[in-house]
Amino acid sequence: MLVLLCLASWAVPGAGHLWLGRRAKGLMFLVALPLMFVIGLAVSGRLFPFDPREPLVALAALADLGIGATYVVASALGFGHGDVTMVTYEYGNAFIIVAGLLNLLVIIDVCDIALGRK
Repeated sequence: MLVLLCLASWAVPGAGHLWLGRRAKGLMFLVALPLMFVIGLAVSGRLFPFDPREPLVALAALADLGIGATYVVASALGFGHGDVTMVTYEYGNAFIIVAGLLNLLVIIDVCDIALGRK
């Protein structure tokens, strides 16, 4: 059950909190984190590729993947190429990366709640 809960929370930000009955937090995460990701894409952010030859790029790709299904859908639709000539490029990258990392923290919070530590 805990694994399914964490997978649901990864795939859809806020799903784990909704599953556990924490509606306010779940809805907040469900709206805020994908919105942050979309804003990052809208201001020319980049979805980083997995390139083990460049460790920082690979870490950024793992952080991007933290947002779950939102990343998969955006990648499949061809979004996130980024435009390095745009003034907002680095801001977009930061929004996308932070959205993924925040979702990973949300998953940890769900695990803590499910295990009774919160």
